[in-house]
Formats: sequence, C-alpha cells, structure tokens
Amino acid sequence: MVNWAPRAAALAERVTHPSSRWRAPVARTARHELVPRWWQRAPDGWAVRNGESDEVGWLDAAYGDASLVTSVGPLHADHADSDDHPAGLPTSSSTLPSLVVRMFQHARLGDDDAVCDIGTGSGYGAALAARRLSDAQITSVDVDPYLVEAARARLDAMDLHPALVHTDATGDLPGTFDRIVATVGVRPVPASWLAALSPGGRLVTTIAGTSLLVTAEKTEDGGATGRVEWDRAGFMHTRHGPDYPPRLAVLLATAREHDGDDIGTGRYPVVHVTEAWDLASMLDVVAPGIEHRFDEDDKQRVALMAHADGSWARAVAHAGEPPQVHQGGPRRLWDILDEVRTHWLTYGELPVRGAKVFIKPDGTTYLARGKWLAKL
Repeated sequence: MVNWAPRAAALAERVTHPSSRWRAPVARTARHELVPRWWQRAPDGWAVRNGESDEVGWLDAAYGDASLVTSVGPLHADHADSDDHPAGLPTSSSTLPSLVVRMFQHARLGDDDAVCDIGTGSGYGAALAARRLSDAQITSVDVDPYLVEAARARLDAMDLHPALVHTDATGDLPGTFDRIVATVGVRPVPASWLAALSPGGRLVTTIAGTSLLVTAEKTEDGGATGRVEWDRAGFMHTRHGPDYPPRLAVLLATAREHDGDDIGTGRYPVVHVTEAWDLASMLDVVAPGIEHRFDEDDKQRVALMAHADGSWARAVAHAGEPPQVHQGGPRRLWDILDEVRTHWLTYGELPVRGAKVFIKPDGTTYLARGKWLAKL
C-alpha cells in the first residue's frame, strides 16, 4: 500500500492558504494514481518514467508542485516502451497543482455553480473541483478520447464521478455552465464557450502563445468583458487531433545557417524571449505565431525566430558586444521584437498586463489599455 496521504497533505499546505476551501480537496486527492507514468526530458528527447518501478520517485513527482507531461505528440506515456524517445511537443500534462487551484480561484466558484473544466488531461483538475463542489456540478472535456477514458477509470476508482466528455472544446460544449475554466490556451475565445456560459457566468482562460490569464463575465449581448489578470499562466494550445501541426524546423535551420537579406547590428542584448513572459506575450499579441530557439554558452548567445509566412531572424552576440542580426523573408521579426522592447523601455511596462478584455458574441477578442488596442 502506497502511503501517499502525508505527501498530499504537505502539498496542500504548500499550495493553499490554511483557510482555503481548496486545501481539503488537494490533501484528499491521490494525484499519483492519476499519473502512473509520465515523460521526463532526456538528452535524446523524452524518456518515460514508470511510477510502479520507482515508488519514491513517483511520489516525489506526483506531490511536487510541478506539471507532469503525460503525452508527447500522439504518444501517451501509458502506451510507451522504455526505449521510446519522442522528440515532439507535449500534448497533455497533469498541470502543477498550485496553478490548477489558482485557475479555479480566479473563477470565484459558488457552491451551486455548474462548472465546465476544459482540458481533462489526467483528471486532476476535475478531481479537485468534484471534491470542492460535487460530481453532479462538474463536466470535464478533452479532445483526446484516451485521456477521457483513462481519467474516468481512475476517478471512478477514487469514487469520484464527474461527467467526462470526449469532444473538441472549440466546438459546442455539452451543457450550460456558470463557470468555464480552461487549462488550455485559445485564440480567440471560441464563440461556443460564450453560448454555453450562463448569463452573468464567468470565464477563465489563457490566450494561446502568451502567459496572459483572462477572466471575463458574460454580458447581456452574449459577449463578455473582463481583464487580463496580473497573475500569469501558460498552457498548451487547443488542438483538433492527436498532435499539433508540423513545426518550423526547416525554417529555423535556415535562420541558424544562412545569411539574411537584411544584416545589421541590434539595439538591445540578445534575450531568451520565451523566458521573458511579458515580452513574449506582447510580441505574440502584435505578431502571433513566431517560434523561438535560444542557445547560450560562455562565449555567445544565439536567438532564432521563424514564422510560417517565411520570415526568420538570427541574432548572435559575443560577450560584451552588440548582436549581429540577420533577417529574411517578408517581415523583419527582430525589428518587431525591438519595437516591443523600445515601448517597454520608454513607458516602463507593456500594456498587455492588466489590460481590459472585450469579447464579442462571435468570440472576437480585444485587449485595451489606455490608448492601446489589439485584436486577437
């Protein structure tokens, strides 16, 4: 018998306030039973971890406040062999418990609310919500039928029985809800979510490609208004099948190896964009869909950018020197990044954080702060 309860209680103490109504759900939920196998980064891609063969490592992972990747590309860890080393993007995970709790806290759940949990994943979020409210109040949806089946079986074993539905969440949702909480990123907000939201209901989601966490309440016209919270969160994008479309590996290779049509000296130091969350979010709002790579050693920093329209950039900076920037394709991606950084330095902050959010009934989404306005 695995002695998990003390670890779950310790996790609850780390991720909730003593008076929080989420403390008991976290302490009572056997997260390790929902994630018996997971993927871990390895030199040659990803390596599968089997909890039953390493009980201590299993419990350390399950009751640490960290996300556990459960699928890479179309391959779920439950179906992997020890010699499988996929190199694709994660497509499912068990989100770190503190973030799951924060997302539900942003929803401001009422005791009688019907809740739609978008992105079943391992089922951990549905488990917490069902313990906080009741089985009958929780519906959880996921595009991956295996995730739904596995979560249902594992939650049933815990005597938890929320409604779990296999569906593409960007389409029609199975019901009407007082709260919709998404642990996947969208852009823009699907119109179907607004249609499924009760009058005055509250939506919590993130904008795909950014760390922008949005809360909004339904308005009389069928749209919603709210704000970008000062909190941050990042989730996998919604997908419509077992994997994401192919990435821009060929164009990134071009960016790494070729001279650009435009070669110059950069104004600012080379930065790891995806680790600079506000910068990355603002860039993705004004120029969505850019992929990034970053390498650093004792001698130099290299940043690559690529977009599906054929644009690319490479910035290389040696110690103590300004970067040399190569750019190609129809747009100058590094120039766009520099414009965002100039705004940041000029005004002291970027307008995306704390912006107001306006969502039309068709899902068209606008961010606004002062004179700044952006359509997603």
